[in-house]
Amino acid sequence: MGRRVRVCAVVAAVLLSGGCGGLGASPEDAPNALTTMGFGLPDEHATARVAVFRDRFPDTDLRINEGAFDEQQFLSAVAGGEPPDLVYADRAKLGAYAARGAVEPIDDCLRSHGVDQAQFRPAAMRQVTYGGKVYGAPEFATVRLLIINNTAVRAAGVDPATVSTTDWSALADLSTRLADNAGGRFRRIGFDPKLPDFLPLWAKANGVELITPDGRGVRLDDPAVVETLRYTTDLVKSQGTWAAFKAFKDGFNDFGADNAYAKNQLAVMPMDSFYINTLATNSPDVDVTITPFTDRRGEPVTELGGQAWAIPKGSRHPDRACDFLVTMTATDTWVTAAKARRDALAAKGRPYGGTFTANRVADEEIFTSVYAAQGNRILDQGVPIVRALQDDSFALPASPAGPDLIRAWQQAATRVLTGAQTPEEALRQAQREADAALHRVLGR
Repeated sequence: MGRRVRVCAVVAAVLLSGGCGGLGASPEDAPNALTTMGFGLPDEHATARVAVFRDRFPDTDLRINEGAFDEQQFLSAVAGGEPPDLVYADRAKLGAYAARGAVEPIDDCLRSHGVDQAQFRPAAMRQVTYGGKVYGAPEFATVRLLIINNTAVRAAGVDPATVSTTDWSALADLSTRLADNAGGRFRRIGFDPKLPDFLPLWAKANGVELITPDGRGVRLDDPAVVETLRYTTDLVKSQGTWAAFKAFKDGFNDFGADNAYAKNQLAVMPMDSFYINTLATNSPDVDVTITPFTDRRGEPVTELGGQAWAIPKGSRHPDRACDFLVTMTATDTWVTAAKARRDALAAKGRPYGGTFTANRVADEEIFTSVYAAQGNRILDQGVPIVRALQDDSFALPASPAGPDLIRAWQQAATRVLTGAQTPEEALRQAQREADAALHRVLGR
């Protein structure tokens, strides 16, 4: 009981001191200060793990600088010699920071703490490994799956169990049937392909990855990518204009009880797995089917996403920063956080939908000893699917021009959606932009 009281006190202290300190800390003013960037304390998953670290390293003045990660602020801080000790960033962009020398490899850090890298999911490790070195400790892990509005689908005379992304021709026909946009005014989206963000997933389903395995090339003008972009943008255009489609979507209350599924504003959509927790909490009675996204052969395919802890170049306390990122991603720390999250939700009468991390060993323990089915129909069908998808997921490799490549294909998709270019034109331009970005970084 004494330890529990002490940990709770530490959590309170963290919450009270979370905003103090700048990005860096003067060694003269605060020799034991450890500063972070891009990380907040929104729930028990964060506060409980931070409490574990503070309990183990009470001599460290941990300063959690809450707020979203700002890439320019981070790179400027590194260039100016005043970086934070740790940065919490999107794994998809970590390769670019590694190529610029903005973050340090952590292989020795992990080795010195006896961390077995095999405990992390392969797709997550692919995102944080560049040039044969590891630059980040992966944290949470989300996958992408299909969420089907049973009410809308059944009203169209279709069995939700037959809805899939395998047969693209059949899906296009179904999307048109499910859409309700009489007179050009949307009342329901039939199928939302989630462009431009989900283009890599659709391309993978069509047999191609947008970035080459070494991260030093792109395949944006590949015929299979062109076909993918044409198909997915046509899914939108067959329902109405992009302007009307987007305006209707922008009005959704995604995180409320009156979300698009509850209000019958949406029939089918691929979505990040965290959303099943949102539905389970805010609209537990909504009638949905959760199923894997599939490729054109009918095999499940999903993209893994998440963030990672990295140590910036010039960190004043790299050894203690190493202690922190190892602690935050350790199995026992994750289990402690999962229990804290479960208990806090239970106290509010809300369901606990599990804790999904890039640490496979941690997840095995969490779903053996912490998580239990609670009779919530959304979670009871969704959680097993998420777990089954995680180890079979893919992630694009770390690239030295990652943010620029992402921007190139996202802007290409937007140009096609707005009618500014054909898929061929848009992707040829994106290929040129991506090649130029890689040339700037690699000098070739």
